[in-house]
Amino acid sequence: MSDASGASAPSESREAAGSAEYDVIVIGAGPTGENVADRTVAAGLRTAIVESELVGGDCSYWACIPSKALLRPPAALAAARAVGGAREAVTGRLDAAAVLERRDSFVSGWQDDGQVSWLDSAGIELVRGHGRLDGERRVTVRRPEGGTLVLTARHAVAVCTGSAAAVPGLPGVAEARPWTPREATSAKSVPGRLAIVGGGVVGVEMAAAWGALGSKVTLLMRGERLLPRMEAFAGELVAEGLAERGVEVRGGASVAALRRPDPRGPVTLTLEGGEEVEADEVLFATGRRPRTEDIGLETVGLEPGSWIEVDDTLRVSGVDGDWLYCVGDTNHRSMVTHQGKYQARVAGAVIAARAAGEPVDAAPWGRHVATADSAAVPQVVFSEPEAASVGVTAEEAERAGRRVRVVDYELGNVSGAALFADGYRGRARMVVDLDRGHLAGVTFVGPQVSDLLHAATIAVAGEVPVERLWHAVPSFPTVSEIWLRLLETCRDQEAAG
Repeated sequence: MSDASGASAPSESREAAGSAEYDVIVIGAGPTGENVADRTVAAGLRTAIVESELVGGDCSYWACIPSKALLRPPAALAAARAVGGAREAVTGRLDAAAVLERRDSFVSGWQDDGQVSWLDSAGIELVRGHGRLDGERRVTVRRPEGGTLVLTARHAVAVCTGSAAAVPGLPGVAEARPWTPREATSAKSVPGRLAIVGGGVVGVEMAAAWGALGSKVTLLMRGERLLPRMEAFAGELVAEGLAERGVEVRGGASVAALRRPDPRGPVTLTLEGGEEVEADEVLFATGRRPRTEDIGLETVGLEPGSWIEVDDTLRVSGVDGDWLYCVGDTNHRSMVTHQGKYQARVAGAVIAARAAGEPVDAAPWGRHVATADSAAVPQVVFSEPEAASVGVTAEEAERAGRRVRVVDYELGNVSGAALFADGYRGRARMVVDLDRGHLAGVTFVGPQVSDLLHAATIAVAGEVPVERLWHAVPSFPTVSEIWLRLLETCRDQEAAG
């Protein structure tokens, strides 16, 4: 958690002395931490947020925002080329320099002035520096200009430090200087050849982005399918889409070692079995680790470097009292930004209620308990085609012993899809819980299916009975008509026994 060289002049805590007291202290000013602080300040609790890098966190500068800025231009171009009459008007290729310039504008040139201004407007006090727990309700902050500030919380401390890329300790990895997702989303030029290690969301999205910008991309994965946490057909269709766009996807390929003798030269990856792959850059998209190795967990009886276990109010397990919370990636419940923000809304409401001496087990709107981060997590993979899912896969449901009906339908057979793009290809699946009568999971793969996902999320999170979904009539002729086709197919399966 080093200081970011691009940080703007901070809107600092107004405390000039070496100590300060607040109602709530939040460690980490990414989207999750910002939302916790916003909720507690709105409840009248004086709140400080501690950050050693850029206010806004990974999502704003090195993950969600820049990656989607890289992916949108090729997606828009592909959409135009998929429609007769429009494709004839499309000439030329993507302008890589213009795409990178547009990406830079979305991350404000890696300056956080705008985010700091938002903290000011919300009444949240910013403390720049590296924050560490120091026993009950205490946080010490090592300031970038030197010295230490000791903060004390009257009510709560929330750990929102997020996660970082996990790079395996392979022989030669240090000299190879591999990209992590941070370098992959902030690179200033297009590598001629890019090797990507990992077949999850980051690997797939970066293969799509850099391949479209002109890199010759080789994606290496240990398993045999992309996106292993989604339905199998999602990985298959996305692999086909990447291959059609020139990406070489290789399953069963484990990297054993790397070498890069010339810091400015190519990197060579040696695979298990001895085969070698040469590239100009290599990206490791091989998972995440918690950023908890140096935040003082040992001072409250927890293991440094570990994921932090919490209950459904986001209160840390194994620490006495109602003062320590962990929100977002670091609790390992659901590692996507929108779920971290959802948890933050719950945690902020819980902290405010407990500070006021109010019960948290009977709150309106269910705002004091996090449940959707386990049962109804939506996710979009912005590949070409897109993959979008919520809830459990059929395999997960069956493993859990649930009686389910799996309903599939080809998206290209929906009239709205045929109008949307010539030769539209895609697939939809809904997993129906037969005992409870509602949807346990939904997956879509195809162009622009991200627009279908929230309806599925409402159905899964709300446990809407399938019999009621018949009365949610999709507009004609839109791709949303897939819902009618899925329900008809479900009815036909039921009738056939």
